[in-house]
Amino acid sequence: MNLLLGSGGFRTEERVANLARHMRAHFGDVDRLLFIPYALADHDAYVGMMVQRGIHAGYRLDGIHHYDDPARAVAEAPAIFVGGGNTFRLVHDLYRFGLIEVIRQRVRAGVPYLGISAGTNVACPTLMTTNDMPIVAPPSFETLDLVPFQINPHYFNGQVHVQEGERLVPHFGETRDDRIREYHEMNDRPVLGLWEGGILHVSDDDVTLHCAPARVFRRGHQPLDVEPVASLREWLAPPAS
Repeated sequence: MNLLLGSGGFRTEERVANLARHMRAHFGDVDRLLFIPYALADHDAYVGMMVQRGIHAGYRLDGIHHYDDPARAVAEAPAIFVGGGNTFRLVHDLYRFGLIEVIRQRVRAGVPYLGISAGTNVACPTLMTTNDMPIVAPPSFETLDLVPFQINPHYFNGQVHVQEGERLVPHFGETRDDRIREYHEMNDRPVLGLWEGGILHVSDDDVTLHCAPARVFRRGHQPLDVEPVASLREWLAPPAS
């Protein structure tokens, strides 16, 4: 397999340039990327926004919503790009159009895949470590299962602070670490908290972190902070059954 999985936050020139560099190395000379925009409501506007912001690396984004047969579009795609937005809405539509298994088969057969944010969430076994509000109920929490671990995109550590006058005061809401700890009260899979701008390259042989730090959470262990460029395969292996 050959996957790029991005956290998101590609809103600076440096981060966009980093993503474009990785995309060109990842996709090579393919003529188009089949873009799956189901995580946002306005699909055409989404494609336009991605091009305007340069999050296409010069490739033609071929929106799957223009196809009468989305499953056939996936079956014939030279490369797949799943964008961010609401993960529940994305998974709902992947099931609605019968795309879970066909995407899984194509990527496992070697078709390069790029996911950002929600598109990264769905590359995991489940959507359980998304940050999103469940605005719609998908038939299942099971997703593409392309990697054997979970990812929490947009990760940051510590408390959120809010401004009161000229002071910053703690918000006292749950932290990302709190939520991942709760996940591990019920589940065993490792979780990677991926900071904004971070990119994972996943191949059959390795999982490599680029461009931003990350934190590895494993049930029964203290969290582990890692820096790019680092191989994470050892830390993200599924627990022994």
